[in-house]
Amino acid sequence: MTSKTTPSSRIPAFYQLSQKERREAVRAFAGLSPEETAAIEKGAPPAEKLDLLVENAIGSIGIPLGIATNFLINGKDYLVPMATDESSVIAGASHGARMARIKGGFKTSSSEPLMAVQIQIDPVCSEPAAVKRTVLENKASLLQMANTRSSTLSKLGAGAKDIQAYDVPAFQGSTVVVRLLVDVRDAMGANIVNTMAEYVAPEIERLTGETVYLKVVDNYCAERIARAKCVVGCEALGGEETVDRFLHGYSCAYHDVHRACGHNKGVMNGITAVVLATGNDTRAVESACHVYAARTGTYRPLPRWGKNAEGDLTGEIEIPVPVGILGGLTKNHPVPSACIKILGVQSSRELGEVLAAVGLASKLAAERALAAEGIQAGHMSLHAANLAMMAGAQAGEIKRIADEMVREKSVSLQSAQAKLKKLKSV
Repeated sequence: MTSKTTPSSRIPAFYQLSQKERREAVRAFAGLSPEETAAIEKGAPPAEKLDLLVENAIGSIGIPLGIATNFLINGKDYLVPMATDESSVIAGASHGARMARIKGGFKTSSSEPLMAVQIQIDPVCSEPAAVKRTVLENKASLLQMANTRSSTLSKLGAGAKDIQAYDVPAFQGSTVVVRLLVDVRDAMGANIVNTMAEYVAPEIERLTGETVYLKVVDNYCAERIARAKCVVGCEALGGEETVDRFLHGYSCAYHDVHRACGHNKGVMNGITAVVLATGNDTRAVESACHVYAARTGTYRPLPRWGKNAEGDLTGEIEIPVPVGILGGLTKNHPVPSACIKILGVQSSRELGEVLAAVGLASKLAAERALAAEGIQAGHMSLHAANLAMMAGAQAGEIKRIADEMVREKSVSLQSAQAKLKKLKSV
């Protein structure tokens, strides 16, 4: 149950508020300063910061930033910032969270924030077994060396924790990969693990007599996992038939890689939007999640859906989460910084758990639409509004024309232009 002193993320008719009213509601929820609220409205980072973010900067491109409501995670209310250019993603996540909220919302958990870096021995490795043995025999000293690169992590009881070594086939002979695992706490961690790898690589060369080739972050962070689960009441979903149809769709996704790809695209719609809003690396998260979906040797849907004894839908998901709340864009771009404040997350682990819940909510809404009225119905209203704007409709004209096109099932640019012409002639 939500605390009486904690604002609720259940904001009825949030979508009907003006943009200014929505910003005010979010400001009140998160305690944003006037400067943070203004930064969100503007969207772009200060011009003088652009050269810190990318090379050869000439400007910024704006991606719409919205808020997903209704999220209740481990008894805590969240408003979730999402940056996306696809219609229905934010509405879908909000709707999924609302359906899950009725029976307690999402329950989440996560592992320690371990990131790894790979140190690849030269492919021409004559005795892989001996190289691996030497590295592992010197694990303690190598970890100690690595931890001299970050006094901050060491003070937090974090830092380099383990070393693995394994050999893989190469085009010529075999190569040994040394994998250094580091507890990076609230950072994404790529910079510090790469720094540690660069520092210990010469020592690995001295110990093994081999040449180190690559030293690079392991983007498949299979040890850094977040999990979420929920129960959705049969009636909230639309009845027993809808639950069964939902599971029929999941069965297809589980057994058919083509549908599994689409299933996971729907999951990543929500996850990627939050990753982008918080200034994290969308490509790192996308690649890690898709590889994780194939960890059994067959590409599968990331969520697992089922039905309990009461006939309710059950859902759970497990994903790798290489994300942080420190450094990068969160330092140099005011909007991601404000988005993290809106979320109210206190650690990278909590952010990862929110991502898992958002991914589950996003797919819940999309599959429910497929099982009931069909996915196109959910997209059509926003598509109609876009067409009305393309036709030249302004303010109140947009909704009136869009609603009429959807009602008449005549959603097209030509229809929007004709209706606008008729409306202006009255």
